[in-house]
Amino acid sequence: MKEDILYHFNLNTGTLNFPAKFGDVKFVCVGGSPWRMKSFAEYIAGELGLAVPNAEYPNICESTDRYAMYKVGPVLSVSHGMGIPSISIMLHELIKLLYHARCTDVTIVRLGTSGGIGLHPGTVVITKQPMDATFLPRFEQVILGKSVVRSTELDGDLAEELLQCGKDLAEFDTVIANTMCTLDFYEGQARLDGAFCSYTEEDKQNYLAKAYAAGVRNIEMESSVFAAMCKLSNLRAAVVCVTLLDRQKGDQLSSSHDVLHSYQQRPQILVGHYIKKKLNASKKS
Repeated sequence: MKEDILYHFNLNTGTLNFPAKFGDVKFVCVGGSPWRMKSFAEYIAGELGLAVPNAEYPNICESTDRYAMYKVGPVLSVSHGMGIPSISIMLHELIKLLYHARCTDVTIVRLGTSGGIGLHPGTVVITKQPMDATFLPRFEQVILGKSVVRSTELDGDLAEELLQCGKDLAEFDTVIANTMCTLDFYEGQARLDGAFCSYTEEDKQNYLAKAYAAGVRNIEMESSVFAAMCKLSNLRAAVVCVTLLDRQKGDQLSSSHDVLHSYQQRPQILVGHYIKKKLNASKKS
């Protein structure tokens, strides 16, 4: 193609020099909320010594309301919305962006929130392998009317490096475990508080016990397609999510706004430490 229009980013290779704009990107951090990813951009700017007093970080995708994107030095911070369809669309265009920009040696991390299973709220889970709602490590998608199953394998070395960063910080509990990725927030996650519920508390607890036995320690809605698409693209990838509650003890978020906000900072603190550590190591070498 003479030009490639990344429609949902409102970016066009025919009108923007991608290598000049994005060619130095080495780290991409993605998360559901536009506000959270702007907050991460501001945070990482401070961590890397790139912050400017009273600076406003422009949203590169400001002319569209689908996603938000911020760039701070070699770090790209992008929102992906909620659920597999939304993050899938974003990743298609993000992967093409990195290709057109001729980026190399890129590490991509999903920062998020989740429901925990058997963990104290506030625990940060680094995903070992995303699993579907039947506890299988796969992502299944229908393409041309046929079911296509893809691996959800993530980079094990990267997970261990992130775990070590958690130990270095020693500010909150950090674990490596399997993550269950569902298609829904309510029934798909065995909640009892949705508009519909065709099962009992006992059914719910039995299901969560099976998930726990399969090594699952948290539940969210994006990790499987994220892992599958990153593996297809040979991108080094990780998923880092904080647990906001223990789902074996309830379904609704009862913690205060301030407590939940402090929990949500934890993935960005951990990944910020990792990025700073890697960049400092590359400077020394």
